[in-house]
Amino acid sequence: MGQSLARIYVHIVFHVKLNKLLILPEDRPDLFAYVGSILRERDSMPIRINGVGDHIHILCSLSKKIAACDLLEDIKRHSSRWIKTRSEYYKKFAWQGGYGCFSVSPSLLEITKSYIDQQEAHHKKVTFEEELISFLKEYGLDYDIRYLFKD
Repeated sequence: MGQSLARIYVHIVFHVKLNKLLILPEDRPDLFAYVGSILRERDSMPIRINGVGDHIHILCSLSKKIAACDLLEDIKRHSSRWIKTRSEYYKKFAWQGGYGCFSVSPSLLEITKSYIDQQEAHHKKVTFEEELISFLKEYGLDYDIRYLFKD
């Protein structure tokens, strides 16, 4: 093949460290916009970014030029540094070391967008822990509950 072509949709989820510093509602739009700018700089197009106080969801088209782990490292490192400049409140802000990165079929893009858009309502009924475990089960991933939510 004379040309390299790829379209890889991923749903990414990661959590704040230790639940100590939650992302304040008034700072979320700017944080999500900043994360979108990081994605675009890495040739990964943001489709939806949303979250609640303790975690973030990202739906994007992953660039063929970057591994998911490298993209996540960039997003977490740069967004953590950025949010610390917002106020003294975030001085010790950090993301957990791990993340979830799940493939999304093009046929499920609209459902995934809606799911991410509805995070506030969703988390009035379901905890982050329940949400993550349901993803892991849906994708058939093995995990050890003793280490899943450790920082």
